[in-house]
Amino acid sequence: MYTHPIPTRSRVAYALYALLNPIPFGFFVAALIFDAVYARTGELLWMKSAAWLVSIGLLFAILPRLINLVHVWLPRNRVLAAEKWDFWLNLVAIVLAIVNAFVHSRDAYGAMPEGLWLSALTVLLLSLGFVLLAVQRAAPEETGHE
Repeated sequence: MYTHPIPTRSRVAYALYALLNPIPFGFFVAALIFDAVYARTGELLWMKSAAWLVSIGLLFAILPRLINLVHVWLPRNRVLAAEKWDFWLNLVAIVLAIVNAFVHSRDAYGAMPEGLWLSALTVLLLSLGFVLLAVQRAAPEETGHE
């Protein structure tokens, strides 16, 4: 009798996803910090740096989201409900980050306060996804499969 669950995702894909998934979060948090500093000081350097951080974060968000897309939505995979929520939260956060990149492309004074709010919402949604996954995975006695 086979007692171990059959893995539903490639180990290489999972390792690559686990390695790359936190990187965009770090860039978006840094952009939020830089936006807050710019809103407080008015130094142009902080706004331009935040614009770069948002753009680089979006570049690093592509591959983990594609891996997550395949894992969550292929019919043979059984995923936790929290993984589906995490996927949608990340997707909305990336759309907000794209809008944020366009907002940051404006003149520095024209990017506030929208840039700060969009950065905060992006970080909030990504954080919520991480929390949902952590809570779901910390409760192994519940199945949580759909």
